[in-house]
Amino acid sequence: MTESTTICVTGADPYDIRVGRGVLHELPSLLPESARKVLVVHPPTLRTAAESLRASLLDSLGDGRQVLLAEVPDAEAGKRVEVAAFCWQVMGQADFTRTDAVVGFGGGAVTDLAGFVAATWLRGVATVLVPTTVLGMVDAAVGGKTGINTAEGKNLVGAFWAPHAVLCDLDLLDTLGRNELVAGYAEVVKAGFIWAPEILELIEAGPEHAVDPRSDAFRRTMELAIGMKARVVSEDFREAGLREILNYGHTLGHAIEHAERYQWRHGAAISIGMVFAAELSRLAGRLPDDAAQRHRDILGSLGLPLSYRAGAWPQLLATMQRDKKSRGGMLRFIVLDDIAKPTVLQAPDESLLFAAYQEVAESR
Repeated sequence: MTESTTICVTGADPYDIRVGRGVLHELPSLLPESARKVLVVHPPTLRTAAESLRASLLDSLGDGRQVLLAEVPDAEAGKRVEVAAFCWQVMGQADFTRTDAVVGFGGGAVTDLAGFVAATWLRGVATVLVPTTVLGMVDAAVGGKTGINTAEGKNLVGAFWAPHAVLCDLDLLDTLGRNELVAGYAEVVKAGFIWAPEILELIEAGPEHAVDPRSDAFRRTMELAIGMKARVVSEDFREAGLREILNYGHTLGHAIEHAERYQWRHGAAISIGMVFAAELSRLAGRLPDDAAQRHRDILGSLGLPLSYRAGAWPQLLATMQRDKKSRGGMLRFIVLDDIAKPTVLQAPDESLLFAAYQEVAESR
């Protein structure tokens, strides 16, 4: 066991994010004292771990407490209204009240779902998120965005609901396969491009070391990425301004995920989205050539994809036009004036978008 680092989210609904190794034992202390019933939402892959977590919670919380498990489909298959309804049914049958709590134990999709279930049950009960993937730790579990998908797109139904606390035990990442680890790490890279260049420098110093969950460099980049998001959401919880920068690479990335019927890993799609955003920034006369190339060099060094199907552009454009980040029918992209200098590009000409896409099209 090691000591955790505490990163604070401030604002109207403040909460702590604990980051460390072997810190899962801190979970009982993060639950509201008023909670007599706790629902642990988890995927099938974590069934044994969830059962152990349930036993640990019951032992720590004492008599009179009830801990229920809700097993939900993994990844994006779990972010459906039918799955949320299943969780509501479990809570209803157990007579959950407003003083009870939900624990999201899993990857980003599970924490998105658990947060949405908590936000909507009795118009809001406490949730503690225990992300078990890199993506969940640096992105999905931090910031209070919850949501589910529809046939028309990703995260179109959701609510802003700040968690009661977030617990990131880096030991939970040891069993992840390299592809999943690196895909999640794309969000760490994003944090480097829009906010914390130290992340990029640590990756450039040794890509393999940076993505090794046991390394000091990995923990440092994770803490920087989580700290970046904590600061941004502290200042802009409801995405009225500053928080938009977190969408860097996501407008095209989400469209690719939709085109792939969510069978692609989120980070793989966002990697291509960031290269596209960098090229859009460059072609718009904002980003220097070497900074755009740095995207390809860093993402490529991690083995993340840099291109997508050339013929997919019409479909991707149509999906982006329905994106929740569009306003008044106008597309908005987060672009860079330089590394760590994000800004908004609103309603770019479609010819500029097409030219930027040609830079990531596989037929080049």
